[in-house]
Amino acid sequence: MTLKEFQQFIRDKYFATDSARGTPGTFMWFIEEVGELATALAGDDQANKEEEFADVLAWLCTLANINDVDLVRAIEKYTEGNVEGTK
Repeated sequence: MTLKEFQQFIRDKYFATDSARGTPGTFMWFIEEVGELATALAGDDQANKEEEFADVLAWLCTLANINDVDLVRAIEKYTEGNVEGTK
């Protein structure tokens, strides 16, 4: 599955609920998942790490969807070589 397909999958399944919740509430869910990922990264449970990465990606897609952001277009700054240096 491509990123575009995954973002559409999340939109099809959750957009009505997510858009009703709005950006502030959805962002809080996203941050909670980032916290769970941080905890998972500190441990040795590979399955838990994978689960939390998936959750973070799904909530990021949700935020993008309710804010009308096409993630594939957004990442073109990286994929088309428009980023110089490192952070």
